[in-house]
Amino acid sequence: MDKLRDVARALPSSRFSQRLSWGFTLIVDFYVLWCIGTNRHFEWHVVYQWFNEKTVLNGLAMTLDLTVVAMIIGTILGLLLAIGRMSNNRLLSGLSGFYIWFFRGTPLLVQLIFWYNLATLFPRVSLGIPFGPEWMSWKTNDLITPLTAAIAGLALNEAAYMAEIIRGGLLSVDHGQVETAQAFGMSRSRALRRIIITQAMRAIVPPTGNQLISMIKVTSLVSVIAMGDLLYSVQAIYNSTFAVIPMLMVAVMWYLFITSLLNIGQSAIERYYSRGERLPASETRRLPPAKANVSGKEEPQ
Repeated sequence: MDKLRDVARALPSSRFSQRLSWGFTLIVDFYVLWCIGTNRHFEWHVVYQWFNEKTVLNGLAMTLDLTVVAMIIGTILGLLLAIGRMSNNRLLSGLSGFYIWFFRGTPLLVQLIFWYNLATLFPRVSLGIPFGPEWMSWKTNDLITPLTAAIAGLALNEAAYMAEIIRGGLLSVDHGQVETAQAFGMSRSRALRRIIITQAMRAIVPPTGNQLISMIKVTSLVSVIAMGDLLYSVQAIYNSTFAVIPMLMVAVMWYLFITSLLNIGQSAIERYYSRGERLPASETRRLPPAKANVSGKEEPQ
């Protein structure tokens, strides 16, 4: 009873302490921004000069293009790998598991460099019958350009992560849903498309959004294979102007701008797929209060 009395007498946190913490946080934030804004070594006039320069915008466009293409290919391959990983066929499940293990276990930078230098191992790529005649043949250097190497490295690596994200989302759906769909005469593939994937989207969307935001930043690695993305464009400028910090700030500001927009979009998509899961707080407050019956118990109105 003493414990119950203590809980009943518990008071909310003091408004003064909340205001004090808010004030301290604002002061620290203002001081940090003031130090950055007044530091002449950032050379903000140079940042402003190059922020909308054509070379930088072309690099930004290449970064966005690589992100979109790599995410589309990676998501499609990831879906196929996730289905294969969950298959009852041991060969298909084993091959999918090996793919995921290999591409998640090796650094992306190493994969990009490997694809860019593929001609060292295979000077020519050919189509034909194994150990038999060749139908067509090409030079590997003609096929593996910086663009194709960047797309291959980013997409194949992303597929391994998307496979695990999609597999986790599919496993989050109650298996009884599949059994019910099959009881109504649906095939397994149709039940997967109409029921399972739709419900699994709640668990798939948030980590997929994180992967998309991460992909925007990971594309900066393609600069090591001379791919003209945002970071490579910025590096090309500061190699001639020696304005290293201002040009890096240009890249940072563009990355922050794009990822902030993606965060807003991700939140909107999450709200869309979580609709109906629970009532918003505003609607909960509008519910009528329960009435008390003669016995003293509450009954809904």
